[in-house]
Amino acid sequence: MTLVFRPAGERFHSQLDWLDSWHSFSFSHHHHPAWMGFGPLRVINDDTIAAGRGFGLHPHRDMEIVTVMVEGQLNHRDSMGHSEVLRAGEVQAMSAGTGVVHSEMNQGDHPCRLLQIWIEPSHEGHAPAYRQEPFQVGQGWTPLLDPDQRQGALAIHRPVRLWRAQPAAGDRLELAIAPGASGWLQLIDGQGSAFGRPLQRGDGLGFPAAPADSFEAGTGGADLLLFELR
Repeated sequence: MTLVFRPAGERFHSQLDWLDSWHSFSFSHHHHPAWMGFGPLRVINDDTIAAGRGFGLHPHRDMEIVTVMVEGQLNHRDSMGHSEVLRAGEVQAMSAGTGVVHSEMNQGDHPCRLLQIWIEPSHEGHAPAYRQEPFQVGQGWTPLLDPDQRQGALAIHRPVRLWRAQPAAGDRLELAIAPGASGWLQLIDGQGSAFGRPLQRGDGLGFPAAPADSFEAGTGGADLLLFELR
């Protein structure tokens, strides 16, 4: 596997009066056969939603849906009976399984920003499930998803690991992932470099398990996600 670079400015873009959304992979009416996903990773949407607006009730099935809140809040309701507020720093993991209907509305006073991630489950037909947790993210890797739920991480129906970090300028973070897996790096904010390539807000980079490399945060630091996919 070679490096796969997804520049921020080349992502698909959807813009409404209440939504500004950047899609790393094909989504909705945006379709390109070269950008259908990366392994089991099917969607990374970087959404900014205006106050008082959002996504009304809509269905999902057989998909693991992970939401990383970056700014503001999002109100979630679903057909499983959950009515929750997702705030900055929290992560939501929803297994759509055999079918779920939910809404996502920003009932706060300010715009909110989130990254919504869709991952294919290892097997279809699971019962729907829901969980959310707050995470204190530091300069090193904080696990958000882990099949063994280490350090309080959430688990989904796929042996995927996901970390978030907010390194300061000049900090180096190892990008070592397990043999047989592939990695995806997604910059939420800031800038830096990895595999000899400069990276900025919104850029994505897919890479093989070996040889291992590192991410070096640029001026002003960075906020980023690292996926281990299999």
